Amino acid sequence: MTRAVVEVGARVRYDGRVWTVVVLEGARGTLVTDEGASAVVLLPYLLADPSFEVEGGCAPGRVSPFGLLESLPVELRERALAWQRHLREVETGFPGAVGQGAPREQFDPATRSLAQRERAKAEELTAAGWAASTATVRRMRARYRSEGLWGLVDGRAVRERSAVGRADERVVAAVRKVLEGQRERSTGTLVRLRRRVGWLLEEEYGAGVVALPPASTFNRLVHAVADGQGLLGTAAQRRWHASRPAPPFIPTVALRPGELVMLDSTPLDVMAVLEDGVTGRLELSIALDVATRSICAAVLRPVGTTSVDAAMLLAQMVVPAVMRPGWDAALSMQRSVIPYERLVALDARLEGAAARPVIMPETVVVDQGRVYVSASFISACESLGVSVQPVPPANGPAKGNVERTFHAIADGFSQYLPGHTGSDVSQRGAAAEQDACWSLAQLQELLEEWVICGWQERAHEALRHPMMPRVAVSPNEMWAALVAVTGYVPVPLSADDYVELLPVRWQAVNDYGIRFGYRTYDHPGLNPYRRRRSPRGERNGRWEVHHNPYDPNRVWVRLPEGWLEVPWVHAAAVRRPFTAFTFDHVRRTVERRHGREDHEAAIAQALDALLRRASQGLGSRRERTVAARAQAAAQMTDPSPATAPQQWPAPLAPGASFGLPGSFTVPLQDADGWGTDDSLDDIEDNQDDEDYLLAALTDGQDAAAGHADEAEVSEPTAETARDQAAERTLDATGAGGMRIYDPYQEAQAW
Repeated sequence: MTRAVVEVGARVRYDGRVWTVVVLEGARGTLVTDEGASAVVLLPYLLADPSFEVEGGCAPGRVSPFGLLESLPVELRERALAWQRHLREVETGFPGAVGQGAPREQFDPATRSLAQRERAKAEELTAAGWAASTATVRRMRARYRSEGLWGLVDGRAVRERSAVGRADERVVAAVRKVLEGQRERSTGTLVRLRRRVGWLLEEEYGAGVVALPPASTFNRLVHAVADGQGLLGTAAQRRWHASRPAPPFIPTVALRPGELVMLDSTPLDVMAVLEDGVTGRLELSIALDVATRSICAAVLRPVGTTSVDAAMLLAQMVVPAVMRPGWDAALSMQRSVIPYERLVALDARLEGAAARPVIMPETVVVDQGRVYVSASFISACESLGVSVQPVPPANGPAKGNVERTFHAIADGFSQYLPGHTGSDVSQRGAAAEQDACWSLAQLQELLEEWVICGWQERAHEALRHPMMPRVAVSPNEMWAALVAVTGYVPVPLSADDYVELLPVRWQAVNDYGIRFGYRTYDHPGLNPYRRRRSPRGERNGRWEVHHNPYDPNRVWVRLPEGWLEVPWVHAAAVRRPFTAFTFDHVRRTVERRHGREDHEAAIAQALDALLRRASQGLGSRRERTVAARAQAAAQMTDPSPATAPQQWPAPLAPGASFGLPGSFTVPLQDADGWGTDDSLDDIEDNQDDEDYLLAALTDGQDAAAGHADEAEVSEPTAETARDQAAERTLDATGAGGMRIYDPYQEAQAW
């Protein structure tokens, strides 16, 4: 069969119709149908069209898959090449290149017909020990012309084999259906799976119609179907695999500090000593800048992080970290690779700051947890001009940078502390609670110190300097390189800004004041606004009230002239710190016998009694745990960071290893205290769906001022240098202005 040629008069199939070639001019051809329709088509486009075909011609030859040929065993490949030489000799008379040497007599096309040459080749191969008849030679010629060299390979060796073998397709479909159905269920055994598959087959096809394979064969079939598909393993592994988006994945790229900041929380694998020796787990919340891999903020709180702490992470990012008493001078920003002199001229708050970048986020990436999609967190982001980008539900890979950072904190920080619990119960030691010796405040100090010296100064393989792509740099080095390009804008926060970050409620101002959470707040400053509607018409005349769930003694009301701090009417009756969930726990235990005001006063007295008993080691373990969490949270709270100096925790003893001065005694199990099924989740639930967390963040500048008279000035000109830096900042910014960091000036300085 000869190959067809596209020429004038040829009949071709194209675009679902039959055409006749009437004109060929250069690279164009004119086609005409039997109905008289005509078309001018470029020949390369015509020949490349999948529907193109020349009538009366054979199909074009296929290119042999040389990659598959190279993967074949040597014996199969050599046999295919031998068949190729034999077939070439049958067709052309030459086993190799045409024209090299003289053809043998029995294969000379000039004297022998094709049938004679095929018979001669069959006899030759049979004599050589090959099982080849004339029909076999003819069949191999046809396969060689249609498939090339690949058609000469033994098909039994390259046959595609199914992963499930010869298993019944109905059984395979049933196994896959049952596995998909139990993806969200608790993990079971293969015996349970086999029984459910049998029940499904009986339901769909009838009893005894489809037989189940033996147990061993069934187990192999299950692994063949499920391995690599996320259908086996633990329940957490199956859920993780199901939540992954479909590939391909697009890497997360951020080119400037603050462009993309990931927020997340996780339990810290360390037991902390709360008040009166009660031990408990802590929750770690961090903010990670993707461009520099800097941990811009890290907050430890008792278990139960909510939107208040998440909002405070944002505020902590834009406040410089202050050097704490007892820290080595090498941890200061002045001793780091950060361009300290240039930045301190723009932002006087950086004077004496620790070597942690100050980054204003543009976009924060959060998960779908209630903490990060709550109204208070969204409101805090709007106050700071930050956009929120939620990731798909239960999708850890979407924020893999912060998840990997949690692993690094566990490996580089948590496992070296006494009271380390491991990532799960199977890795927990028997004496983890007895080994715990650090308080919440001390663990917070240790974590902040580790972030500066153990994370910010460590080279990160994912960070590469633009001018030195082969050298891994640290987060501080990356921030120093990028800030020279993107610039630096100080974002100071005032006391009002911190109030804006607290959770918000909309309440009416009545004759008795403001009432929510079964607490009444009142102040003489509310007199002009009682029983009056607020200017915010979309809130039905209610007034904007901000509250701190970890300091329920007061709230802040936005009035036309500004914020008004309104105290709780029974604040003097409770002499120890408490939180909103502690108040709710006591409220559920106090029976109402009189009016609303008398009941609230009784709750305040019962709350004070509970806190007093817990401080003396009395009461049930449940009560002591509630009080210990409240006092630990209150110790980390500074409700007015812009007006009150921060009280730093006591410096850690240099030689302390597994003990602190004094001793902590873990309370014994009470008969009427905790049971095996008891949980603090019940007492931490909020009836009003409020966020119960710490809402305080200390301004680094004010904290530094609080310790100014404790620090010793090493040089007599230190105070003068600070005054001169402040004067330079004032001259550069002007009255009420703000100076922008200029990378050109930085380049000139270098």
